[in-house]
Amino acid sequence: MHMLRALAVLAALPLIASAATPPQHLFPPFRIIGNLYYVGEDDLTSYLIVTPKGNILINTGFEFSAPEIQARIKMLGFRPSDLKILLVTHAHSDHAAGMATMKRTTGAKMWAIEQEAPLLESGGKTDFFFGINGWFNPVQIDHVFKDGDKIELGGTEITAHLTPGHTKGSTSYSLDVAENGRTYHVLIANLPNLNEGVPLLHNPNYPKIVQDYARAFDALKQLPCDVFLASHAGQFHMLQKYRPGMPYKTETFVDPDGYQWALQRSEIAFFRELDEQRQEEQATRDHLHFKDVIPQ
Repeated sequence: MHMLRALAVLAALPLIASAATPPQHLFPPFRIIGNLYYVGEDDLTSYLIVTPKGNILINTGFEFSAPEIQARIKMLGFRPSDLKILLVTHAHSDHAAGMATMKRTTGAKMWAIEQEAPLLESGGKTDFFFGINGWFNPVQIDHVFKDGDKIELGGTEITAHLTPGHTKGSTSYSLDVAENGRTYHVLIANLPNLNEGVPLLHNPNYPKIVQDYARAFDALKQLPCDVFLASHAGQFHMLQKYRPGMPYKTETFVDPDGYQWALQRSEIAFFRELDEQRQEEQATRDHLHFKDVIPQ
């Protein structure tokens, strides 16, 4: 985002201190940096990007989360009806189940990377692992984009990065935020974590899963990151960096080392699991061979 545009946007933003006190059961929203706000729960993340031409929401959480997110948006002094674009990091129910409701109640358009669009429109039923057990209300896609495409609104430019594996269309988003004379590289990373029980070898529902995970790790290693955010708050240690009521500071979520550590941890865990599955497969082959050569 250009510096002058960024300053113009920031000048128009309301201060968190003037926002209404959130209901006790809601995790309170807060400003992350620049025109980027947090409107999610204490673990399931939702991000609001505010521009003069309307706003962008990334992730909704579960179905019940949609009205709670709208309440948080109002607490910040913004209007849910100003949402123009809905995005998701990946189409599992804990991040996408509220999309259909959010779209219907705000009039925002659902945008998705081409590899994830079918999963969103099936309501999760075409997921390679969860299938019908991971269903949610289907949401119609209004606009499909590709890896590396720019999502532009009101002077803010977001770049979409395909980081597949967790789902076939898992997407990370990067944007630059200018504040106090410095440009910060913000990355909302969909870390390539592996769900327990996912077969990595000879997976008929996802034959190229290992290659896609490798692609995701490679892509994420190339991205600059000052401000580290993710699909789950625990992945970037949000509650260790921020407690409700803390005053706004530009540097709160600046954590390039934490990003590299989280990515490395995810990669090590993935390849450890891959090695274990390969060893199990080899052990099974050896056992069958032993049975074949030893007379019964």
